[in-house]
Amino acid sequence: MEQPLMLYNTLTHSKEEFKPLHPPFVGMYVCGPTVYGEPHLGHARPAIVFDLLFRYLKHLGYKVRYVRNITDVGHLEHDADSGEDKIAKKARIEQLEPMEVAQYYMDAYHDAMDKLQVQRPSIEPRASGHIMEQIQMVQEILDKGYAYVSEGSVYFDVPKFDAEHGYGKLSGRVLEELFANTRTLDGQEEKRHPADFALWKKAAPEHIMRWPSPWSVGFPGWHIECTAMSTKYLGKTFDIPPGGIDLMFPHHESEICQSRIANDCTSARYWVHNNMITINGKKMGKSLGNFITLNEFFNGTNDLLEQAYSPMTIRFFILQAHYRSTLDFSNEALQSAQKGLERLMQAYHNLQGLKAAATSTVSVGDCYQRCTDAMNDDLNAAMVIAELFELSRHINAAKDGKESLSQADIDLCRKTFDTFAFQILGLTDEASETPHAEVINGLMDMVLEVRQHAKAQKDWTTSDQIRDKLQSLGIAVKDGKDGATWEWRQ
Repeated sequence: MEQPLMLYNTLTHSKEEFKPLHPPFVGMYVCGPTVYGEPHLGHARPAIVFDLLFRYLKHLGYKVRYVRNITDVGHLEHDADSGEDKIAKKARIEQLEPMEVAQYYMDAYHDAMDKLQVQRPSIEPRASGHIMEQIQMVQEILDKGYAYVSEGSVYFDVPKFDAEHGYGKLSGRVLEELFANTRTLDGQEEKRHPADFALWKKAAPEHIMRWPSPWSVGFPGWHIECTAMSTKYLGKTFDIPPGGIDLMFPHHESEICQSRIANDCTSARYWVHNNMITINGKKMGKSLGNFITLNEFFNGTNDLLEQAYSPMTIRFFILQAHYRSTLDFSNEALQSAQKGLERLMQAYHNLQGLKAAATSTVSVGDCYQRCTDAMNDDLNAAMVIAELFELSRHINAAKDGKESLSQADIDLCRKTFDTFAFQILGLTDEASETPHAEVINGLMDMVLEVRQHAKAQKDWTTSDQIRDKLQSLGIAVKDGKDGATWEWRQ
């Protein structure tokens, strides 16, 4: 009997057999990006992990409704209780409409995810488009006595929930510890208890993004957005809400509270969390000077980077570690991943021209099943990659005449690569899609030399034509005192 898909459920702290609520349909909800900044490394890991889950569920034959929200009403302080809305702040400083800011960064996020081969979700609702659903849910929680109005804001009563239902089942947080460790923030004096979290906040006069409600003109708290939208598109209870470990508390804990009261049931059945990312052993953060955007990775323009790293190198590196382990980025590790990915792709190319022998001298007959078993064991993509490397070793040995593979085994190798490397892991062979960087650099040097010669001859028409043509291709040419340079236009 084939091993079933086992997922580590953070709620029960154990691996459980995945059994969807309404087979063959699977509901998956992800708290998507907050669109007030350039997509960065912290966005890459959860997006790729959830994409892996999305792809594998579809491979197993499930019909997946994958909902990933966009938080475009702004992302406040860590507990969404104070501070100026960051979208509103950027809109005010740059004299833009808030939705202009949100749209710009949402487009930037989509572009980066497309490069990483992250498939688009089934539905991508915006928080700003579901204000009425959030207001209605807040009212339901108020009506049931688990929230209160204070100074025009609405707060969830965490101590009452804890006494009757138990708080902290997901993260293991204890209410007394929360009381001792809660930071002093603006608006805390409005609360009955420091651990209470905002369902609705009254807007300050300078707050741009605001909506009318029964309690005040204001805006929703961060946590209520996801509960309202997941309920709308997936029902009161759905299958999987994957998220980063940083969302476990307070975001996912708050979602559990809200859903239990508003919907009278547990919101989700399998809580799946990926671990954090570090850079050279340190947590990523702007204050630490190690904050790297994805475009900086792709273009090599950050001082911490020794070179540019392609989207597939980033994806491959992330998949090389189990999603529940900490992942540390360094130039050495990324360069190793780049070489490893090139070896896999070269083996796949060697496979295409391999001549079959009458019989095989090695056994590869269970390679496909081993990859399947690895994926069924809590999405162990790292083990799948190890199996693909072992398969590559046999393919290369067959190409060099040191081993032989029958046609059946060659076909099985091809099926294993096509299914697991490309379909499930979502890798692509970048070398076959675009020229190598060395070729591009050489061609650009030649083009700029021709343009420089035209300028020396005062042939301004040819010089401008070259510049304009390059610009139409997404390449910006910059003239300086030491000659012309070029870069990909962002």
